Amino acid sequence: MNDIVIASSNKGKINDFKVIFSEYNVIGINELIDDFDVEETGTTFEENARLKSEAAAKALHKTVIADDSGLEVNALDGAPGVYSARFAGEDKDDHANIDKVLSLLEEQTDRSARFVCVISMTTADGETHTFKGTVNGEITLARIGENGFGYDPIFYVPDKNKTMAQLSAEEKAQISHRRRAIDQLQVYMEGTESK
Repeated sequence: MNDIVIASSNKGKINDFKVIFSEYNVIGINELIDDFDVEETGTTFEENARLKSEAAAKALHKTVIADDSGLEVNALDGAPGVYSARFAGEDKDDHANIDKVLSLLEEQTDRSARFVCVISMTTADGETHTFKGTVNGEITLARIGENGFGYDPIFYVPDKNKTMAQLSAEEKAQISHRRRAIDQLQVYMEGTESK
């Protein structure tokens, strides 16, 4: 398998996959299907990731990888969670989402949070496997850094003493929640390929 199809139109996510899967030809689904969109009706990251990979694999008759990921803030009872992309509205505005999180945390002393990523891989014959990765951190008081996307400018990683948005693409690819989920996926893929 030299091609990997990603069931996402999010350029930031696709770039993350390209950096991590540098030995593969990573293809965003919109290069193969116009306006591919799946209604994310699941209540967990796993359910939403499965919905996307299964729909795309069925449409393409190929193995497809999808992910659902987001931010969970402890003081907000795990919000924004599966609503991370649309936290401030349906237009998926990163700046508005960040503003809403910062506003809700103004009076909070507990700023602990985690990024969560669940990757779902569905094969051409409809078999699905999921893999979960997390990275713990804290929400900053303001945006710091210019890299990344989504909530990266307010997600501080203590081990790196930087926000995700201060890390280079390569540094982020080594420690991100997506990387940790992909590591599990790669172990699974290597195991199946060696059989």
